[in-house]
Amino acid sequence: MTRIAVLSAGLSQPSSTRLLADRLAAATGVALTGTDLEFDIVELRDHAHGLADNLVTGFAAGALREAIDKVVTADGIIAVTPIFNASYSGLFKTFFDVLEPDSLIGKPVLIAATGGTARHSLALEHAVRPLFAYLRAVVAPTSVYAASEDWGSGSSGADTGLSDRILRAAGEFADLVAQRPGRVTADPYDEPVPFAQLLGGDRVRADRRTDVIAT
Repeated sequence: MTRIAVLSAGLSQPSSTRLLADRLAAATGVALTGTDLEFDIVELRDHAHGLADNLVTGFAAGALREAIDKVVTADGIIAVTPIFNASYSGLFKTFFDVLEPDSLIGKPVLIAATGGTARHSLALEHAVRPLFAYLRAVVAPTSVYAASEDWGSGSSGADTGLSDRILRAAGEFADLVAQRPGRVTADPYDEPVPFAQLLGGDRVRADRRTDVIAT
């Protein structure tokens, strides 16, 4: 089973951010035809209070813990944020702030965003892409930005450019997901460390502490 986490940071319900996330997921499903595929939808607005609590307690509980697990164990992530003041939303950033370090290394990611005008589209390249580069995820070359005018009637041709970008980005993302090795979850009980070795390690550490004190 190939699992894709679809992360939407839209604040309203329904939202154009979720609409874009759904279209990207649908295009990815087409690109991965023949693959046993499952999508996990994560609406960050549902976890706003949990994220705030996590910031001050350092602990993710309940539904937020489940959402985090869906994202970090997925084979790929579709991440969509609204753009506010030329950058990603605070809710979007907070979610990635509370993840464990190194949890997204090598993870294929498709980035996308929505906004009122096309002039904010570069926020994907100067804000969102660097965020995932820092987290050492593998980001699809094509990012998708949808401004208000992109949601026009298909018969008028207003949506043609957006549809093309969605198909291209989904195809690139699907290739990254298909090339990624399958998840292997290590079970510590498969090859347990012998007790004598554990005891020996404790002795070595104790001897080192004794040497430091003596020095």
